[in-house]
Amino acid sequence: MSAGNHLVFPNIDPVIFEIGPVALRWYGLMYLLGFAAAYWLANRRIARMGWTKEQLSDLLFWCFMGVILGGRIGYVFFYQFEQLGDDPLYLFRIWEGGMSFHGGCLGVIVAAYLFAKKQKWSFLQVGDFIAPLVPVGLGAGRIGNFINGELWGRTTDVSWAFVFPTGGPEPRHPSQLYEFFLEGAVLFVILWLYSAKPRPVGTVGGGFLLGYGVFRFIVEFYREPDSHLGLYSFGLSQGQMLCIPMILAGLGLIVYAVKSKQKGA
Repeated sequence: MSAGNHLVFPNIDPVIFEIGPVALRWYGLMYLLGFAAAYWLANRRIARMGWTKEQLSDLLFWCFMGVILGGRIGYVFFYQFEQLGDDPLYLFRIWEGGMSFHGGCLGVIVAAYLFAKKQKWSFLQVGDFIAPLVPVGLGAGRIGNFINGELWGRTTDVSWAFVFPTGGPEPRHPSQLYEFFLEGAVLFVILWLYSAKPRPVGTVGGGFLLGYGVFRFIVEFYREPDSHLGLYSFGLSQGQMLCIPMILAGLGLIVYAVKSKQKGA
């Protein structure tokens, strides 16, 4: 649907159905589908790791909890720290919304490390196993963001721009779809194909950190910065600032893994 030099945002009800106090939302459904797809993909490669399905389920549960806890804590500390000072209980009001991918990533890393230590597994091998699965959930989440009409992009005059219901009258970049394509589809294909054969332990996980960091850094040039933060004086957003250490960590891990020459599963 076009109107002038832009597209009209599809009027999709964020609630699929509602029964009493229980509602199924597109955003939640996208995350459920992403988690289900990641679990299915993980089962396809579990045999070569020598893990049981119960161990896999436990690992993914720990990582899921890492996403939730890390995502919330990261959002509050990275984007709403002043509000935390005014109202410490804000950290626990997760139902009010607010999650950070960078915080969720740190949460997954901590969860994977603790679980690997508990099972006496190699932490880097666990990270290499998890890394190709993450873009699946990321991509699904970005589709949910688009359906919700949130996290839209900066104003633009490109022909594929949308006028988002909550973004004012100006057409904007559909940055959620850019993120779905780069951070979801492209990153998944790269990591899945690269990890199909034994690689130096740590290179897959390092590839994820590097790939996501680079793709997110690029998309941030088209995504509207958080209104209460804006851009730093040198023109970068908070999201880009958080991507820089991620990119450096990915490069460092890849260099370390290649030099160690320890082959993974």
